[in-house]
Formats: sequence, C-alpha cells, structure tokens
Amino acid sequence: MQIEWKFRLAREKLTYFGDNMLKRYRVRDYDFKLVILLAAITVLGIMVIGSAQESVQDKQMIGFIVGLFLMIVISLFDYSFFLQFYWILYAFNLILLILVYAIGDKAGGATRWITIAGIKFQPSEMTKILLILFFAQYIMKHKEKLNTLKVLGCCVALVAFPLFFVYKQPDLSTTIMIAVLFCVLVFIGGLSYRIIGGILAVAVPLAVIFLVIVLQPEQKLIKDYQQTRILAWLQPDEYKNDEGYQQENSKMAIGSGQLFGKGYKNNEVTSVKNGNFISEPQTDFIFAIVGEELGFAGGCTVIVLLTLIALECVLIAKRAKDLAGTLICTGMATIVGVQSFMNIAVATGLMPNTGIPLPFVSYGLTSLVSLYIGMGFVLNVGLQGVRKYS
Repeated sequence: MQIEWKFRLAREKLTYFGDNMLKRYRVRDYDFKLVILLAAITVLGIMVIGSAQESVQDKQMIGFIVGLFLMIVISLFDYSFFLQFYWILYAFNLILLILVYAIGDKAGGATRWITIAGIKFQPSEMTKILLILFFAQYIMKHKEKLNTLKVLGCCVALVAFPLFFVYKQPDLSTTIMIAVLFCVLVFIGGLSYRIIGGILAVAVPLAVIFLVIVLQPEQKLIKDYQQTRILAWLQPDEYKNDEGYQQENSKMAIGSGQLFGKGYKNNEVTSVKNGNFISEPQTDFIFAIVGEELGFAGGCTVIVLLTLIALECVLIAKRAKDLAGTLICTGMATIVGVQSFMNIAVATGLMPNTGIPLPFVSYGLTSLVSLYIGMGFVLNVGLQGVRKYS
C-alpha cells in the first residue's frame, strides 16, 4: 500500500509538472508566417556565406537545423514556467561571462569565446536572450513600483554587471546593443515619461562629453582600435589604409552591384571577396557581399525580411497574455531591428565600424542558435495570446 501511494504521488507530481510546462495548442494558432520568414532569411544568409567563405557554409547549415529544432521545441512549452527560474537564468548568464575571463579563447585582440565539452560559443550572444527572459519576469513582478528609485536602481544595477563583463572582453558593439535593449524593455515595462525626460537631459550631454574625450590622443575610456574606428569614420581620407579602408571598399562593393548585382559567386577579380578587400566578409560585412552579388534588389530583400520579422514580433507582443510576454517579443524585435540597422549602417558608412553581426545572415553559430531560441519563446507567446482572445 505504501509503495502504491508513493507511485500515485509521483505520478501526480509528474502530471502537474507536465501540465504547467506543456499546454495543448491548436495548430492553426501557430505563427507559421514568422517561421517562414525566419527560414527564408536564414537560407539567404547561408547562400551568401557560401559565397563569402565556402568553408563555413556547412557549419551555418548545422546551426540553422539545430536552431530551428530548438525553436520548435521551446515554442511548445509555456514560457511562464521558464520565467519562474529567472534568477537562475541571471546567475547562469553571469557565470558564463565570468568563465570567459577564466578559460576564454583569445582571438583578434579580444577574449569573447569559451569552449566547454568541445563546443565553442560566445556567451555575450546568449546574454541578450537571457537578459530578455530575466527582465521580462523581473519587470512584470515589480511593474507597480517600476518608477520608484529602489526598483529602477535595482534594474540598472542588475544590467550593469553583464554590461561590465561584456565591455571588458572588449565588445563595445554588444555592450551598446544590450544597453539599448535594456532601455526598450524598461520603457515598455511602464517607465514614466518624466523619468525618461530627466535621463535624456543628463545622457545627451554625457554622450557628447564622452565622444569628445574618446577622440583625444591619450584617452583611456576605450581601446585604441575602437578609437581608430571612430576616427576613420569621421576622417576617412586620413585612414585609407586602416579601419576606413574596409568601409570604403564595402560602400564601393554595394554600389557596384547596381540593381541586380554581379551575380551569385561571381569570379570577378575586382570583387571584394575575391580581391580580399574586406576582412571577414562572412560576418561583419556580409551586407557588402549581398549588395555586390545580389544588387539593390537583394539588399532590399534582406532589409524587408528583417523588418517583417521585427514587425511580426511586435504584433505578437500586442496579443500577449501578460506583460512578460510583451517584453519577450519586444526584446526580440529590438535585437532584430536595432542590430540589423547597426550592421547595415556600418556596411554603408552611416556609422563607425562596430563589428556586430547581421541577424540570421552573418556567420556565427552562437548568434544564430541564440536568436532561434529567443524566437521559440516569441512563438509560444503568440500561441497563448491567440487562445486568450479567440
């Protein structure tokens, strides 16, 4: 009798655990439009990567398959269940960032990657997704007191730690991306316009002062190569053989593609990839390959697909069952939208070289898989939101 009672209790616990994780959804509520958009932009990215550096194309295909699988699995589990462990997610994120300093692999003057169990990945890319999940729950739990000094101060302190670790790698572009992401999450969470006005009144002059300082010869706020990138953007003629060289070649490549491009995997010697006019064209300057080989039409296709993905996330956010769901979708829309703008702006010379990947297009397994994981949560928000209003 005692064994039977224990067996029944265990079965009830498992049933409760399963019911709270996996809910029943209707197939027609699944956002297949978002899935198709994600698959389309990723396949396009794999094609362009194959032209930029064919040796890594197969790896990107594996990342696509793994990411797609994880996205579908995560989309079927209740996101509210995972958000219960938001402090564990935050601690896990910090541990990964700290491990970068302990066992990180150095490359290109930066230490951003770690290898665990034979798998090499970049924790800062995962940080974006983990922080979205953490602040989605944290802000929802404290939404009534978000505009108080205590809660707002705690939010700033909590984002400051990962920002510091990412900045010290160094990875200024991801630091900026995380800071923008945090600002959007807090704003959507209900931050008062009076507080926003006060912050802007202080932040804008500080930004100007910061820019003036980092342009000084003996400044210590940013690395020398980061300062060179800013100077090369402001004075391209004086840095033709340095950082400005890549951006100038990128703009020339995009312009040379004209309307329909020079052709996929063209063999022209004057091509940016064949002539080695741009280093690492499969990552930071992937849009230059798109513009040169697929032309204005190909570049517009990439921009339209990324824009539609971001807008779809916003539409799902509007139907979310709670604030946490809204923040998850808004956070993912911010990553796709802002990061895409930053990457394309660098390739077209609208801003200094930041070294940030183009979502779903640039080569990078950690970035690709992390984005798909985040989209899995977005899809689940959509499933639950549709059921609430149907």
